[in-house]
Amino acid sequence: MGARKQVDAPPAEFAEAVSQLRGARFRPEVFVEEMPAPQRIAPHAAAVSADVTVDGDDIATGRLVILYDPDGNDAWQSTFRCVAYVRAAVEPEMVTDALLGGVGWTWLMEALADRGADFLAPSGTVTRVVSESFGGMADDEATAEIEIRASWSPVPGHGGIVDVTPHAEAWGEVLCTAAGLPPVPPGVVAMPTRRGQRGR
Repeated sequence: MGARKQVDAPPAEFAEAVSQLRGARFRPEVFVEEMPAPQRIAPHAAAVSADVTVDGDDIATGRLVILYDPDGNDAWQSTFRCVAYVRAAVEPEMVTDALLGGVGWTWLMEALADRGADFLAPSGTVTRVVSESFGGMADDEATAEIEIRASWSPVPGHGGIVDVTPHAEAWGEVLCTAAGLPPVPPGVVAMPTRRGQRGR
């Protein structure tokens, strides 16, 4: 039985990344939970989901997946890959702004830079979605959303070790920015990740 556990144990580098992901700190409005990770993209994966909640309303949602392939991946240029998704409601008139896509991508790039999260091979899309109602729902107001789908490869730090913490926290910052929350004032400390059932 002991030998079986030894074979099935995840690589130490990936186990450390999972621990870092669990220890990432986010704003109080961000409720983070672990979720099943995709199984076919990489030999090892971990994932979390998040909702940004203000006054009981979810105003943004997202997912972050950490992929690990000990043999490396040419497309990633690394053994690790972060895959992120962010969706938030925006004012309908904003989706007509041709600059919104570029702005959404800038949110991610700036959040990574602010956290000192060095990375390689970024790629992604920013989608603007508007929904209008007709017929029996014609009185419903139009709604609009922005969706950011992105991936990037964390760059190892000292000793060749990857720290996914700043990458996870940058994703959390993008969630809040997309949701329209004001920046956290300097000196304010983020809260530890909250898990389990959220209180209402």
